[in-house]
Amino acid sequence: MINKIELVQVIIASLAKERQQAVDAANEAHAAAVDDQSVAETQYDTLAIEASYLAEGQSRRVAEFQQAIEDFEGLQLSYFTNENQVALSALVQLSHDSSTNHWFFIAPAAGGFRCQLNNQNITVITPQSPMGMALIGKQLDDDIEVMIGANKVEDYIIALN
Repeated sequence: MINKIELVQVIIASLAKERQQAVDAANEAHAAAVDDQSVAETQYDTLAIEASYLAEGQSRRVAEFQQAIEDFEGLQLSYFTNENQVALSALVQLSHDSSTNHWFFIAPAAGGFRCQLNNQNITVITPQSPMGMALIGKQLDDDIEVMIGANKVEDYIIALN
């Protein structure tokens, strides 16, 4: 059994770590942009401009990580039964994934994040992802069909939590 509260804590901790790395990178880029060594010596010297663009991009990443953390902190976890439809906070297992103990966690952000919890392999997907769109609204034993790149995946839901 996967503890969703523990799973969300693992995801938030990972997002916080990535946010801190982005903060550090933004600070470094900002320092480089205002450093005396970055002052343009000719009209073709663009080091300071490039560093400021990098700092701006890193600052946007910080904001995106912060928003993702807030999304998870506000996520209302639901526990699903065989009669429920797949929705946000559902853990879904497809038949092809049962032998590897692999689950999809439908979440508001952090799509692509992978972790292992209680010997279960978990991949976070968002409702906007191809797999998320294929799963949302489905129920236990429903067939799904999704294009992942050039590959067509056909499977069915064997577990929902």
